[in-house]
Amino acid sequence: MTLDGSVRPETAADPTTDPTPDADGPAETPGGRSAWSALRPLVLRLHFYAGVLVAPLLLVAATSGLLYALSFQAEKVVYAHELTVPVGERTVPLSQQVHAAKKVNPGGTVTAVWPSAEPGATTRVLMADPSVKEGTSLAVFVDPYTAEVRGQLPSYGSSGALPLRTWLDELHRDLHLGELGRNYSELAASWLWVVALGGLALWIGRRRRARRELFLPERGPKSRRRTLSWHGAVGLWAVTGLVLLSATGLTWSRWAGENIDAVRSQLGGATPAVSAVIGAGTGEGTTGHEGHAGHGGGAPAQAATGPDVGIDKVVAAAREAGVDGRIAVTLPAEGKAYVVKQTDTQFPVHLDSVAVNPADGAVMDQLRFADYPLLAKLTRFGIDAHTGVFLGLANQLALAALALALILLIVWGYRMWWLRRPGRPVARGAWRKVPPTMLLPLLAGTALVGWFVPMLGISLLVFLAVDVLLGLMARARARREA
Repeated sequence: MTLDGSVRPETAADPTTDPTPDADGPAETPGGRSAWSALRPLVLRLHFYAGVLVAPLLLVAATSGLLYALSFQAEKVVYAHELTVPVGERTVPLSQQVHAAKKVNPGGTVTAVWPSAEPGATTRVLMADPSVKEGTSLAVFVDPYTAEVRGQLPSYGSSGALPLRTWLDELHRDLHLGELGRNYSELAASWLWVVALGGLALWIGRRRRARRELFLPERGPKSRRRTLSWHGAVGLWAVTGLVLLSATGLTWSRWAGENIDAVRSQLGGATPAVSAVIGAGTGEGTTGHEGHAGHGGGAPAQAATGPDVGIDKVVAAAREAGVDGRIAVTLPAEGKAYVVKQTDTQFPVHLDSVAVNPADGAVMDQLRFADYPLLAKLTRFGIDAHTGVFLGLANQLALAALALALILLIVWGYRMWWLRRPGRPVARGAWRKVPPTMLLPLLAGTALVGWFVPMLGISLLVFLAVDVLLGLMARARARREA
């Protein structure tokens, strides 16, 4: 019995060919083999093992990701009382709204304010509060027309995820197991692009009667061939999105994320930040990468002391500098300035930011998104798209469609595996068929990728060790039977 559940024929303990009638790629010729003919058995075996052994992790990630993508709209229904109010004739000053929030929660420290961004939306006053867990703020929702407090909820990250979305985000990220659970999501993201690109190569290299069969699934009675047709065609349409999800997911992973950050920094693609230190000149820092729902955004250690022009004049100064629309205001800590950032991620994005001196309301520093390095822009777009905030509802629907496609691909893959039993497994020893001129660069590239994406490299070594052990056991059993 092998890892694919098949029983090896007694007369062929270790077959080197895949005799299935729907084998892919060009046929072998007496005079030689094409490059794809040499590589296909290796790609097929890798795709099969990764599909069978890693697919459960991908299924969990896809299912939780689907729920996360739908949670944006669900929040609007579940928390409608906190998020929306009747539209009034005139808004009260922002400082008055903040005062109302502090009045209902005098033990909290205001760290940031998100003014109402559209008619009928509440203002969020974010507080550091011991009643919420570390890394989470307490959001007080205030009616901008009456300064009435509508409610209080924990809020997480720069996107302001509320409890429902935060719970699903943590399920998707680490299964609510903390640092240990992050290994699951990193392992899934590490293998997703390998499985997707391997499947793409197998599907494109397959012999077919008509070109339309490449893009559209076949009709007809249920069979392994029909299941393969759906698996391949849907995978072809989804492969680009799946690879992008894998790449962006790795940017904030624990191990590969560190390597990605190092490369970004070396290439000058680190994300700049507006300088908020009073007395320091204009400078650039790095904000690092943001995780699901925008992890981070911790509260200042202590409130600023000294003269303060107030949040109303700060917002007016920022708007005069061109930072308007949907904004977030971070209150100053000791020796720091106010930071006002645009948070409009709809295309075209508006993500400029300024630092405003609390003593006189003067703009100390400003940073335009147009001045970001190209790599920093692409990173921001990729992460925002992965977390569903780049293009709003369209982004969330696209994420849901990709997650659903991945779930179906996994189900079809397991169905094909089941329908194939009993039968010969994917041949062992496929690497021996690859010419040395191709094998050596392939091994070097695999070692480099395995070092850069450690969870991929470690799990691949485990797969190889298990495969070698099963091969030795099969040969020993064959010798005893002989």
